[in-house]
Amino acid sequence: MLYKRLLPAIFAAAILISISHPAHAQKVMKFSNLNKEWSQDFPPFRIAGNLYYVGSYELAAYLIATPQGHILINTGLADSDALIRAHLNTLGFKYRDIKILLTNQAHFDHVAAMAAIKKATGAQMMINEKDAGVLADGGNSDFALGGRGAMFAPLKADRLLHDHDTIKLGGMEIVLLHHPGHTQGASSFLFDVKDEQRSYRVLIANMPSIISETNLAGMPGYPDVAKDYAYTLNAMKGLQFDLWLAAHAGQFDLHKKHQPGDAYNPEAFNDRAGYDTALDELMKSYQHKLNNN
Repeated sequence: MLYKRLLPAIFAAAILISISHPAHAQKVMKFSNLNKEWSQDFPPFRIAGNLYYVGSYELAAYLIATPQGHILINTGLADSDALIRAHLNTLGFKYRDIKILLTNQAHFDHVAAMAAIKKATGAQMMINEKDAGVLADGGNSDFALGGRGAMFAPLKADRLLHDHDTIKLGGMEIVLLHHPGHTQGASSFLFDVKDEQRSYRVLIANMPSIISETNLAGMPGYPDVAKDYAYTLNAMKGLQFDLWLAAHAGQFDLHKKHQPGDAYNPEAFNDRAGYDTALDELMKSYQHKLNNN
């Protein structure tokens, strides 16, 4: 699949419902007929050191556990808060100990449960400044998917992040890498974890797939989108890491690398060749899209 297609599935089946919002009654789209794997349960597991997978079968969410509280990277759809809570319980962690919320991108399939989790835990929401407005209006201002109303519960960020900012908690230092294109504030995260044997440099990548509605010749809300994609594709080639993951399980072949019940095996995610191949395919998609706009 060359491009990540969202709009046909989203808006053909979307209806508006009212939800509770601190400022006012907010109409938010409720979706049906989405990919069932986006909400399908998948047993949580330890990836490496204090890093855990707590997402669904396809929408990846990650928990970084520390003695001073936990960091959650990504949610899933609007009801994924219950799944994430259950996964933390299974792993022996307390949901209320989530202190920081991060995301690779402000699309509804990665942030739709952020507002609910923040309300339940009091965690601090941190996001790249370029995606903060989209998060705050529930996705309505997204350059490609927006303009039809809120797609998820709006949430104002507590901290705006910038390229190479560091998020610190409980001895963890997570570096944000701005990789724009998929969204204007799309970001990857780079950090170290350690187990009983060794330490691992981990990349949680926001792979720069191209939404079919994106016009690389420029869009009213994002005139430099092609330039940003070119920057990101080049920048990601030079990254150094031991293990890599992504916002979608399919992007890093999770289900070829880990099956429920498998033993702890960080080396399963040591896959530089797979990362390079994925980037090569995305570059081909970019060139094809660029040449056909």
